[in-house]
Amino acid sequence: MSHTSNKQDKKNLLEVENLKTYYPIKGGFFRKTVGNVKAVDNVSFTIRNGETLGLVGESGCGKSTTGRTILRLLNPTDGKIIFNGQDITTLGGKSLREIRKDIQMVFQDPYATLNPMQMIGNVISEPIMNYTNKSQKALKNEVLELLNKVGLPEDAYYKYAHEFSGGQRQRIGIARALALRPKLIIADEPVSALDVSVQSQVLNLLKELQEEFDLTFLFIAHDLSVIKHMSDRIGVMYLGNIIEIGDKDSVYAEPLHPYTQALISAIPSPDPRKKKERIILQGDVPSPANPPKGCPFHPRCPKAFAECALTKPALKEVKPGHRVACHLYN
Repeated sequence: MSHTSNKQDKKNLLEVENLKTYYPIKGGFFRKTVGNVKAVDNVSFTIRNGETLGLVGESGCGKSTTGRTILRLLNPTDGKIIFNGQDITTLGGKSLREIRKDIQMVFQDPYATLNPMQMIGNVISEPIMNYTNKSQKALKNEVLELLNKVGLPEDAYYKYAHEFSGGQRQRIGIARALALRPKLIIADEPVSALDVSVQSQVLNLLKELQEEFDLTFLFIAHDLSVIKHMSDRIGVMYLGNIIEIGDKDSVYAEPLHPYTQALISAIPSPDPRKKKERIILQGDVPSPANPPKGCPFHPRCPKAFAECALTKPALKEVKPGHRVACHLYN
């Protein structure tokens, strides 16, 4: 694995600064905005070239909204998205279309994202046709090569989505995402809809393709063991905020935030003789339309004290490269 040793000197491909994505809540007779769902609330992180940043957290914590905002499928409310040195926060029209060549997405549900009326050959060649004017022959050769790269037979070219299993459809989705040779792939829960037996095959395929195409990943999942397998660094999200971020080994061996500690305590141990203390969290995740004052986690936190209900802790570096937003470390 040569690409990990030179991670340190690679420059940032993506820089997200104080990103906010709010959904307005309309109410009353005139449908006025009466509040906001703070889906993403002041999130900052960077991803270096060739690296995988895993974003993990419970459903509804803002992971997918973060991914979609970076791809500009959603417009940010505030903050900055800098991709490959260019600020793409407010790009539109042609300039945004140009950038989208370099950022592609693999979606969660392979059933919903493939057009059932199109042959797979057309599904994969469509992005290439959108951006280039290659001959039919060149197009077909390129698609056959992509099918081969994701482990599908040539005759898949003439078939339709319903003729494939979930794992095969996700491979088709990956081939389509690779078609334009992007720099960054946002993988949004790419294996959560698949059987466990198929999950590891798809994850290993993504790792192989990352090596081969020098890809950078933002990998979104709620399953910590999947994130551990895939990521170099991990960001933990809770209620629209990143509450801990650091190198994979550091976050797993020594989680600092009480929420991260609870998440990691829930991972089943491969050795049943090793008893792990399971940390059970009280209560439910609050609504992002009405987040608690102070630290977003304090109503459920076993270690909360008075300050936690008053002020929101900043994300600060506690160990080299390992940052946490928690008053225990202030």
